[in-house]
Amino acid sequence: MKKALVLVLLLTGFMGTRAQTTAKTGAQTQTAAKAGTQPQTAAKVDKKTKEFIIPSDTKAEFRFYGYQYPNETTKKMICFSSNRYDVAANIANCPLGSYFNTGGMKEGDRIIYLGKVGNYGKMNYIAGSGKKTIFYMPKTAYTIK
Repeated sequence: MKKALVLVLLLTGFMGTRAQTTAKTGAQTQTAAKAGTQPQTAAKVDKKTKEFIIPSDTKAEFRFYGYQYPNETTKKMICFSSNRYDVAANIANCPLGSYFNTGGMKEGDRIIYLGKVGNYGKMNYIAGSGKKTIFYMPKTAYTIK
């Protein structure tokens, strides 16, 4: 009986600590939002060239998708993630692929920012062969610099 009680107390303490940590992280995010700052993003759009870039030295953890239309319920076209499994397994079966960064795309492939569409950025995936595919990236996934 004592062992069961100790186990319950340990689990309760662990869960309480986890909830406090989650609450603290949420509060920090809300504080940043009130201060007018955004969370650090891994992706950037170059103001001059309009090229979408995720550098290979990005240290932030991230996962975001490009969608067929400017709506998260539509087909996932491309995935960028810091998670090895997401990229290796292409878990969302994205037709344009899954990558850690834009340097991992096929040679000659690039992504060009075309403009805003609501809460999304309209992107053009240009393959080395010249084939173009339009997709939409949530504006929260990148910054324009």
